[in-house]
Amino acid sequence: MSSRLPRQIQTTNNSPSSTNPYQQIKMPIPTSTGITESAVIPAPLASVWHLIKLGKFADFWSALKSSSVVKDTSEETDIYKWEFKDGTVWEVKQEEHSTIDHFITYSIITAEPSLTFTSALATIRLFAITTGKDEGSTFIQWSGLFSSDADAGVIEDARPCRRSKVEVCRLHTYAYCMRLREEL
Repeated sequence: MSSRLPRQIQTTNNSPSSTNPYQQIKMPIPTSTGITESAVIPAPLASVWHLIKLGKFADFWSALKSSSVVKDTSEETDIYKWEFKDGTVWEVKQEEHSTIDHFITYSIITAEPSLTFTSALATIRLFAITTGKDEGSTFIQWSGLFSSDADAGVIEDARPCRRSKVEVCRLHTYAYCMRLREEL
């Protein structure tokens, strides 16, 4: 009976004495392919929002060495090249951008070295904090959706990475905004 099961759920026990062919099934671990992290940036939304542009992302995310527009793409497509300090290079495509709702969505379209999954879509949302001890600050939410071929290890590896990104961006943005205040 086990030979008629789909390939990904073939039994690992070929013993004829097994009465339940599903007893020792080898299946992938079900995994949520989304992750979200958030933080408070102690700077006003107007100051932070101007840094959330893919072409200026190196001003926001300190892991980047540079961020530049990719030339010779269609007029309808915004593609940027991100060069990381560790030598990794991504080309990202801006999928959506809202100056009204203060969010940007991008996808990774190429990566060197190659990623272990097919695709990733990320959204950064900013919200003004209008009351409480953090009034005048910005709440940032950075979420990512991975293709279904990303396994549990990819998602779990992304969690501290995304937390680190949010925290580093929070500190980097705060320092950047403080420098801007001093210049005024």
